[in-house]
Amino acid sequence: MAEPDAKGATAGGASAGPAKAPKPQNPVFRMMGLPNIRMKLPSRNWCIFWGVIGTWTATVQYDRYEKRKIQRKYARLVEHIAQEPLDAQQLPRKLSVFISAPPADSLVSAREHFTEYIKPILVAAALDWDAVEGRREGDVRAGLAERIRKLRYKRGELAKEPIELGTEDDIEGLRQRAGVKEWNGPAGDIVVGRHTWKEYVRGLHEGWLGPLDPPAPAELPAELATPIAEPAPVATTVPATSDVPTATATTVHSSTTDDASPTATPETEKSKEEEKKDKKKKQPAPFNSTADYEHSAVAPTCPRSLGPTAIVPLPHLLGFWNFPIRIYRYLNKRKVAEEVCRETAAAVLGAYRPFEAAGEAPSGDDSSAQWEQQQLLAYEEPDWHKSARERKDDNGKERVWLDDMVLDPRIAERMKRFTLEAEAEDRAKNIDTSSDKSWIKSLWPAEKQKPLWEGLSEDE
Repeated sequence: MAEPDAKGATAGGASAGPAKAPKPQNPVFRMMGLPNIRMKLPSRNWCIFWGVIGTWTATVQYDRYEKRKIQRKYARLVEHIAQEPLDAQQLPRKLSVFISAPPADSLVSAREHFTEYIKPILVAAALDWDAVEGRREGDVRAGLAERIRKLRYKRGELAKEPIELGTEDDIEGLRQRAGVKEWNGPAGDIVVGRHTWKEYVRGLHEGWLGPLDPPAPAELPAELATPIAEPAPVATTVPATSDVPTATATTVHSSTTDDASPTATPETEKSKEEEKKDKKKKQPAPFNSTADYEHSAVAPTCPRSLGPTAIVPLPHLLGFWNFPIRIYRYLNKRKVAEEVCRETAAAVLGAYRPFEAAGEAPSGDDSSAQWEQQQLLAYEEPDWHKSARERKDDNGKERVWLDDMVLDPRIAERMKRFTLEAEAEDRAKNIDTSSDKSWIKSLWPAEKQKPLWEGLSEDE
């Protein structure tokens, strides 16, 4: 039975022929100790792996390359401002940047957005800035309103209680006595994100339409305000007998006032917790509401034209199911850089225009019935996390992020917006965005030119 199989095996081996001898290795490679590597195409799995890795790497590198070109374009558009001379007795222009933590996230992402897109343009123009940061909803609103109230107080408006001025106001007084002048033009603000923009608008209205004095605390109902009288302890007299000594009465009463008793420990713990809570800085309540706008008078020190503002988008999306959209945005950061750098460059150059009033928009849809301020960055609200869009335990409190933006025409018509002029756009298109240093030259250290005086001796 085994003979046919053996014959078949020998027949198959004979038909296959002798195996080809491996190609001899190059003697040069053999002398170098390199192995004899046979050149062949990679397998299907390796082709898929390197194809995916190469495509992803090329897409990311192309996007980052285009993003750097956009940043260089707008940085070179404003770099001439850094070369302008400045008087020694005059302060430079100072912008205010308003940043708030995105809904359901921390302040880190907003700071990274500022550092990546806004800061390079400000540094290229050598402009100074200060930041108003908010870690939770309402911080930016409270900070801006407090700034405006201090400004009104310094301009002569009276308040029932004096407003405490900080160290910055003391430094400003020293500069005035030293003859240092402030910037004579509009400084301007940069607002990052839709949620920050809504707080910014609310803070403007609170500062210029609200009172200088804080509102009175809400009165409690009469039932809760009147303290409940505790029943007086009933004194019980124990007849003195020869069997019960008088010392037993003193021990009973002293047990209620003993410091070592276990009932005294929770009181000390509660007092420590209350002290810690008092040390934490609480967010002040708004001095007015949106319903008070029409009944409030504009502050007499309010200028005819408020400082211009640049509204910068902050795309922020969370959630596992939004992963494909987040990947798409990660690979298209150049689009965000174009929009953010454009708004920042407009703020640096300083050209501005008034906001469009309700009914002035050329489109005939429902959005034309709103002010331009109400429509800006409205597309960001659907991207907010669902936990930030739900009203839980509000107890009638104001929610600036969730409530509709309410504008008073007296304040809205005084607001201005930075814009990039047509001449600046033409110059930006003709700017050379190529890098000064190529990546090949970066592989070698740069040659340092020796100064003319180096190497000279006294004998020469």
